[in-house]
Amino acid sequence: MKRAIGSYLDDSPRSRRVSLTFLTAFAMLGCGLAGSVTPAGSSLAAANDIPHPDQARLRQTVAALVRFGTRHTLSTTTDDHRGIGAARRWVADRFMADSAVCGRCLTIETIGDRFTGPRAPDGVRIEDVLAIQKGMTDPDRVVIVEAHIDSRVNDVMDATTDAPGANDDASGVALVMEAARLLSRRHFPATIIYAVLSGEEQGLWGGELLARTVKARGWQVASVLNNDIVGNTHGIGGEHVDNRVRVFSEGIQTAADTTDIKTQRATGGEDDSPSRALAKAIVAQAAAHPAIGLMVRAVRRPDRFMRGGDHIPFLAEGFPAVRFTEAVEDYDRQHQRVRVEDGRFYGDTIDFVDFPYLARVTALNMIVLSNLASAPAAPVKATITGALSDDTTVTWASVPGAASYRVSWRLADGTAWTDHHVAPAGATSLVLKNVNIDDHFFGVSSVSANGAQSLVTFAGMPPRPLPGHTH
Repeated sequence: MKRAIGSYLDDSPRSRRVSLTFLTAFAMLGCGLAGSVTPAGSSLAAANDIPHPDQARLRQTVAALVRFGTRHTLSTTTDDHRGIGAARRWVADRFMADSAVCGRCLTIETIGDRFTGPRAPDGVRIEDVLAIQKGMTDPDRVVIVEAHIDSRVNDVMDATTDAPGANDDASGVALVMEAARLLSRRHFPATIIYAVLSGEEQGLWGGELLARTVKARGWQVASVLNNDIVGNTHGIGGEHVDNRVRVFSEGIQTAADTTDIKTQRATGGEDDSPSRALAKAIVAQAAAHPAIGLMVRAVRRPDRFMRGGDHIPFLAEGFPAVRFTEAVEDYDRQHQRVRVEDGRFYGDTIDFVDFPYLARVTALNMIVLSNLASAPAAPVKATITGALSDDTTVTWASVPGAASYRVSWRLADGTAWTDHHVAPAGATSLVLKNVNIDDHFFGVSSVSANGAQSLVTFAGMPPRPLPGHTH
């Protein structure tokens, strides 16, 4: 056990602070990812099994990506040692090596298309490298974990100056690759896509390419976890935060039409969109696994103020998607040419990546991925009735493969689900006695036999009653 834990934490003062509590909890719970491939439907969340990403391997991945000099989207694609082309090929080779270990359980694919825009006026081919872990029983339902490989300096058109991009976003790529290495040893009902994207800095093009691709293939996207800038723990104002991560999610849905928006507002569902449900699920998983050592700050906007990431194109397609980002940011380490000015250092170099922290963010992503890939699909629809009554009836669409349903509710002035009732597999409705419809919000999730839970589907209005029957 000591050796396994040692891969998670280093011997720095920061790591020693993370510490005794973490190590004790880790020893008590055990580390189940070190063994052989586990049976179909296994779930880290259901088994209370804490993953332990290898901190040294995360460091090696970030260092390797930095060595390509620049990974700017417009940089060379033909050089074997420099530029975005070499970096993408290296990622594909690493994915293939991991696939060989698990008996070719990963299908490695590079998708591409040409994009033109203000930051690429002559056009550029954008390519995403995917490792696809096909689901055992529900392969068309997919969960995606992604990060962007491209980097930049102050001048977004400068494709030749070294742009290490250690934190933005080699840290996210290292997370995705480590999740693929470890989770590929397990089997899941749904498909997991490990995606390394290009063109984020030029226009979120890698995210757009992948969102278009999954839609064209008819895949049912259960969730998208975008990891962008997830390895730093020192803020530009001097803060040091290594026990919290931010998760950004939309409320009013980007893809909603006017009728959908009116319904969402009429039912009070602004805080219960599919993406917001995903953020709440992440909060719940972090709370259920304190040994990871991370709290989640669920930020109720799609991204940081006036900024964006590769989850945004998925929101435009109507898919649940969130962004993971470190708790505090140092803007001297983002989009900066490496230099010293007036005694102040600028540049996104590996020296400022906190690998124990990155390992914890990786572990949380893996637990969320495991749970959602093990769970049945979320109910397509849920509704409520009970006006002018002290009881509320919740009704939902049945879900193939659901072993049970979890009907949740909370007081209407809160955001987190506080009460629930479990309904059996065949049920499609439940009467909640003495739970007033006007004072509460309601939702339904489907649950697998091993306890993995889907996202919560918010229970809104049934079809409008006939004229003369409203009050």
